[in-house]
Amino acid sequence: MTTVIEHVLSRLHDIGIADIFGVPGDYSFPVNDAICNDPNIRWVGCSNELNAAYAADGYARIKGVGAVCTTYGVGELSAINGIAGSYAEQLPVFHLVGTPNMATQSGRKLVHHTLGDGEYDLFRRMSDPVVAASVVMTPENAARETERLIFEALYHRRPVYMAFPADLALLPVLGRAEPIAMPASNPDALKIVADTIVAALERAESACLLAGIHVARAGRKAELEALLDSSGLPFATMFMGKSVIDEQHPGYIGMYSGNLLGEEVRVLVEGADCVLNVGSLMTDINTGAFTAKLDPAKVIHIGHHATQIGGRTYANVEIGDLLAELARRLPKREWTTIKPGSLGPLTGSGSDAIDANALYPRWANFIAPGDILIAETGTASMGLGFALMPKGATFHSQTLWGSIGWATPAAFGAAVAAPDRRMVLVTGDGSHQLTVQEIGQFPRLGLKPIIFVLNNDGYLIERLLCKDPAIAYNDIAPWHYADLPHAFGCDDWQTMRVTTCGELDAALEAAERAETGVYIEVVTDAYVASPLSLKLHHAMQALYKA
Repeated sequence: MTTVIEHVLSRLHDIGIADIFGVPGDYSFPVNDAICNDPNIRWVGCSNELNAAYAADGYARIKGVGAVCTTYGVGELSAINGIAGSYAEQLPVFHLVGTPNMATQSGRKLVHHTLGDGEYDLFRRMSDPVVAASVVMTPENAARETERLIFEALYHRRPVYMAFPADLALLPVLGRAEPIAMPASNPDALKIVADTIVAALERAESACLLAGIHVARAGRKAELEALLDSSGLPFATMFMGKSVIDEQHPGYIGMYSGNLLGEEVRVLVEGADCVLNVGSLMTDINTGAFTAKLDPAKVIHIGHHATQIGGRTYANVEIGDLLAELARRLPKREWTTIKPGSLGPLTGSGSDAIDANALYPRWANFIAPGDILIAETGTASMGLGFALMPKGATFHSQTLWGSIGWATPAAFGAAVAAPDRRMVLVTGDGSHQLTVQEIGQFPRLGLKPIIFVLNNDGYLIERLLCKDPAIAYNDIAPWHYADLPHAFGCDDWQTMRVTTCGELDAALEAAERAETGVYIEVVTDAYVASPLSLKLHHAMQALYKA
């Protein structure tokens, strides 16, 4: 008969999970064993639970869903920051937690990995604010609750928590349950919203669309592309939604970041008679530190399950249904548009030091069609955010949660999800120090990423945002980064340390030809920063002086 954990793993595989990241522990051995013995799911061990949660986050960005497995108490709490990030960034990650057996729990025994108070539901309740749903799995509820948690995870695009008492995980499942279907739109509400949007665009002399992260999270890229193709609407993206639609699409006009950068894009977006905001969140980074000036009367907000028009919310309108209806009904028009910009020509050569004008255009040119680019939150992602992605290339950064160190293990998870695509990771030295050990996982699975570590001697984004850039808390230990891959078992990788434009050019050429993993330490001055980072710096300095 099928056990509780076997049933859950089977259903997770049905929805697209083929790999589960984690760190083993004695309370989770029944779950760990089941994963390793499942012919359809691979156990992917990580260096620690936080890294495993970040890896599951990266995996979910590519596959649509992800999973992480930890042990009770110390393991699950180590992972909770990563789970919170997936919640903020709207990623359905299944957190599987092995807990003590029921005799231990009901007897309130004082065992390891507890607080010594006999309380066994505390850690699940600590996770509740950062998951869409949680449950303790039993033989009696496993079939029903598995379907409920799958529904909650996919409907809300948020993590869920599944606890497996060590003894109950191995008992047979009792009963059956059918998958819960995703809701369709209310037909009347859908018609009202579609009619209103069509009428608004018919009246408008100028219009544009903001393509946001909900499009990717809901898996509705095809419907949005069909709408853009049929209507001819120009579209921009904000930072969190970068590359949700191919940036080589003829309707793409560039990144909208308030008044910080991209003046032509700002004028078109803010001056439009009608703006369709399809799934963009009005966060600080998305809005260019809240400098975006969008007239609420001209903006229609299309969300995952509801649409807002003129201050009124229309519930039960699913984003996919609405985009498909608009694609069917909107006539093609010649709208005012602009060509997206680039990061400019390459500067510097030979023995010239590497500055921002030399570095970021080179990195932008290095990205190839189909690449997955993972950029650590901070100056690295801000510098590459305005690079024009080639066809099929996708850009990923933890824009809202912004947890330092996320990028390295997230890149590992994304590479596991898509081993046939080239993985390019760009991270800063400070961020890299938090989670660097995860680079050792790439060669274990035969993965060959290209990793750039920007060594600018400290937390540059913090230097730019704080009152005193030279203050001691922005300094970090001076590591020999290019020596790290060998220590972590990446024996056949090409490793390089570059300090000049000529050395960087040679390293990029070598990376293009490499048949192994590549690790390049790029050394710059401590204050070499991208234009967006400098804009934020100037805004913050003005604030401090005010």
